[in-house]
Amino acid sequence: MLKLIKKEFALTLHPTNVVFLFFAAFVFIPNYPYEVMFFFSSLSAYFACLAGRENGDLFFTCSLPVKKKDVAYARVLFFVILQIALVLLCALLSAVKSALVDLPNAAGTEANAVLCANGLVMLGIFNAVFFPAYFARPEKIGKPFVVGAAAEFVLVALAVTACFAVPFVRDVLDTPDPAHFGAKLVYLAVAAVVYAALTAFSAARSASNFEKTDL
Repeated sequence: MLKLIKKEFALTLHPTNVVFLFFAAFVFIPNYPYEVMFFFSSLSAYFACLAGRENGDLFFTCSLPVKKKDVAYARVLFFVILQIALVLLCALLSAVKSALVDLPNAAGTEANAVLCANGLVMLGIFNAVFFPAYFARPEKIGKPFVVGAAAEFVLVALAVTACFAVPFVRDVLDTPDPAHFGAKLVYLAVAAVVYAALTAFSAARSASNFEKTDL
């Protein structure tokens, strides 16, 4: 598995996978729906899988002495590593902003722990939608991406709306750190569990679908 992960970084990594990590700096944009940065992580996954389709990457990988299910597991894990890197970078830059800039976000969630939690839920749902469909029909990438991206933007809209319409979110969760940090950490922990569960489902379903796929 480790060798397959190394292969993913060597041959599957797309320039957008790296460039879009730095979109975590969106937290310094005044009055912006910061959750959008997580959509770009999903977009980079689409670009990488699209480039892989054009390069015959899955066919090449399956010609190696590896199990087909491990190919799917490795690719999902590869993108999970990139997603976690984005969330961690978002957390770091959010902490920097909280320390240096005291400007509320009038367009949605503050740059705080809740933003990272929302990102985890968004990415988990995208994983659950995109990868099983992708590995069922690797040549058909567009539709799974559109469905996954649509789900993400629904969550962005719900997060922004909740910041204004739900008192608990407005007064507790949508505040600069470290205010109400205990409640935010609980929310973050729940989001991490949701992300882990959805991604584990995605990996298992992807492996099962890919074993039935005729390349």
